Amino acid sequence: MMEILDPTTEAATQTIAWAPRPTALTGKRVALIENTKFNSDKLLVKIGDLLKEEYGVAEWRLYHKHNASVPAHPEIIAEIETSADVVVAGIGD
Repeated sequence: MMEILDPTTEAATQTIAWAPRPTALTGKRVALIENTKFNSDKLLVKIGDLLKEEYGVAEWRLYHKHNASVPAHPEIIAEIETSADVVVAGIGD
């Protein structure tokens, strides 16, 4: 007699608590975090310019992670907490 084993398990469910979204971007300060991959900085600069021109953001600033495979470093997070209302994280490749 052959015994068949199923190595899969059920996926764990997790509720995600989303941060509140602003109703408009006018006058907001935007932090853009790029992950150092090819062209991620160029893409986010274009996004920052579009947000300013078309959505009225007050200012935007580009932050650079040290490496694509790690989260943003604590010093970046600390600065963003005091200087931005909205954050956009971008990737490249």
